[in-house]
Amino acid sequence: MAAAELAVELDLPEEAAKWKKILAEWPDLAISGIDNSLVVAPGEPLQESHRHFSHLLAIHPLGIIDWSNGPRDQQIIVNSLARLEKFGTDQWCGYSYSWLGNMRARARDGEGAAKALRIFAECFCLSNSFHANGDQSGTGKSKYTYRPFTLEGNFAFAAGLQEMLLQSHSGVIELFPAVPAAWKDVDFRGLRARGAFLVTAGLKAGRIQEITIYSEKGARLRLRNPFQGKPFRLNGVPMISKKEIIDILTFPGQTIALGWL
Repeated sequence: MAAAELAVELDLPEEAAKWKKILAEWPDLAISGIDNSLVVAPGEPLQESHRHFSHLLAIHPLGIIDWSNGPRDQQIIVNSLARLEKFGTDQWCGYSYSWLGNMRARARDGEGAAKALRIFAECFCLSNSFHANGDQSGTGKSKYTYRPFTLEGNFAFAAGLQEMLLQSHSGVIELFPAVPAAWKDVDFRGLRARGAFLVTAGLKAGRIQEITIYSEKGARLRLRNPFQGKPFRLNGVPMISKKEIIDILTFPGQTIALGWL
């Protein structure tokens, strides 16, 4: 899919057609007929605790199965995560928790995402912030208690935090899609979204405030409307839109500023 999209962007129609043909030959993802969850292989549902969640790659990072696709995908995501946690965390490592944080964010579960990332930071990292892979807390978060230093858990933790604050993998920028209810006042600056956009936004008392989006290259900006059909400002101009998506064709170097009237 990505190869075909890239070929289209590079104006290579024959190359795009080749990749689309290959993609069309692939079978559908394997789903359990019992609980409608992703399985390890056709006819082989997850049956035990394991540190790798490779059978859930379609949820994160690939986004093939995505919350924005509607009820069917949402059910698969919820059921797959429920089955993952059903067998406990005995065989998980630190990066399992940070990966779970990303998937919980993709499931719009801010509480679950924050919990998973907190366990990673508090139980699987040393005082110097290095990820030690095993549970260093003695609280039973994993039966692995060793200390091999790895990097991917820390990277996934940072990615998970961004997934809670900003998502754009579907082609639509979504602000604060998975923050806990307790995060009433939070902001971020210059997070990168797909399409070469740099996004700055904040919550105050749980309500989105000013939004600034800088377009580095000039592209179509698609923002999930945070104003809920109420009046807002777009670069100083009063507007109102009941549409789900605010759609703007930007030019290179343009700054888009949005806020409540």
